[in-house]
Amino acid sequence: MQLDLTSGNIYQKMFRFAVPYLTACFLQSFYGMADLFIAGRFNGAAVVSAVSIGSQVMHFLTVVIVGAAMGTTIMISRAVGGKDKEGAAKVIGGSVLVFSVIAVLLTAVLILTTDGALAMLKTPPEAFRPARAYLRICIFGVPFITAYNVISGIFRGVGDTKSPMFFVALAGIINIGADYILIGLVGMGAAGAAAATVGAQAFSVLFALAAMARRGIGIRMSGKYFRPDRNVIRRILGIGLPISCQEGFIQISFLVITAIANSRGVHVAAAVGIVEKIISFLFLVPGAMLSTVSAMAAQNAGAGFHDRANRTLAGGIRVCVIYGLAVFVIAQLAAEPIVGMFVSGEPEVVLLGGQYFRTYAIDCMIAGIHFCFSGYFSAYGKSVYSFAHNVISIVTVRIPGAWLASVLWPETLYALGGAAPLGSALSVVLCIYFYQKIRKNKTSAAEEQVLQKNL
Repeated sequence: MQLDLTSGNIYQKMFRFAVPYLTACFLQSFYGMADLFIAGRFNGAAVVSAVSIGSQVMHFLTVVIVGAAMGTTIMISRAVGGKDKEGAAKVIGGSVLVFSVIAVLLTAVLILTTDGALAMLKTPPEAFRPARAYLRICIFGVPFITAYNVISGIFRGVGDTKSPMFFVALAGIINIGADYILIGLVGMGAAGAAAATVGAQAFSVLFALAAMARRGIGIRMSGKYFRPDRNVIRRILGIGLPISCQEGFIQISFLVITAIANSRGVHVAAAVGIVEKIISFLFLVPGAMLSTVSAMAAQNAGAGFHDRANRTLAGGIRVCVIYGLAVFVIAQLAAEPIVGMFVSGEPEVVLLGGQYFRTYAIDCMIAGIHFCFSGYFSAYGKSVYSFAHNVISIVTVRIPGAWLASVLWPETLYALGGAAPLGSALSVVLCIYFYQKIRKNKTSAAEEQVLQKNL
């Protein structure tokens, strides 16, 4: 079902789009966290660390795919906003071709780099073998991850965030049930977590394809739209690749921090891995605002409603600030009990995780602000701005800050947790600069149009 985002109350439309999207992300993250939670119930720190490290590598690949798929969502949103259904159909056909190639390439990369990636992450020796088993099984899930995110991107491009929510709900139910069987009853450890995840992803994709064939998406498709169109593919990748690279660099920074933590022993590795899972879960709201701002601003940009696109950005930032402050307060009051939910009989892991979580938590607010700016930039075809501010903050603050924290304060994780918020603060400053640049360019273009009419 298409959702018109160009009219009506901005907050109502934002929440109508964001809530199903957030629910889908919540369910997806929840069943990802279930792997770690159930592994921790039946295994010790080595398997917990293996699942955490393996899932971080897979999360890296997933966010690269999601970032690239944003090109599909935004292009479809702009076409829908401009009432161009044929243009939307061309984007869908081009996306199928592009992401089929991407799925093959990413599968090959994972096959060739499994051991190298684990070595670069300084995986603790006791966690290396189960982490390798986890990744080798997850290789089979790469085509399903790609297909799911492309299909979901198509639905979101037409304003439908409810269908992807149902797809991932089914996957979550299957994944959690399979986790208890394969990890708990069969005793497969990290390999069981991977097998459960891949099986759930496969069922989710089949369900999504069936739903698309049965209900449609409001855009008539035919074989001619699945032929290579250089212009369409260039535009999809022109938006999607900078976002994909941006997300890739962010994940690389997380993996570097993971490597720094892993070099300090299995307890620190497990603590950082658990908190990273918690943070990725808490970042669902800022992530939902990014996607909401991008889709809503893109539809309004396509329709020529630029003031409404600006107000959408402001609304997303307000939501992220309020949410981020609430998360920070909760983290200060209950860090250790939250971390302790994911591991039993490891008090040192809980203590270290609590330290890391307390200082990291403020990033939910600061990063949420630049997430909204990134969505806005992408809607206007300026995803290169998002790429630029993220790379600058990662290279100049986040990674050096994490290294310095580990060298100067080796007995605690408080300082390590502060590296990400400091990097996000720099991103916000850069985003404000880029935003003013876009507004200035739009004002100049509008003045030029008025001048041409008066000549």
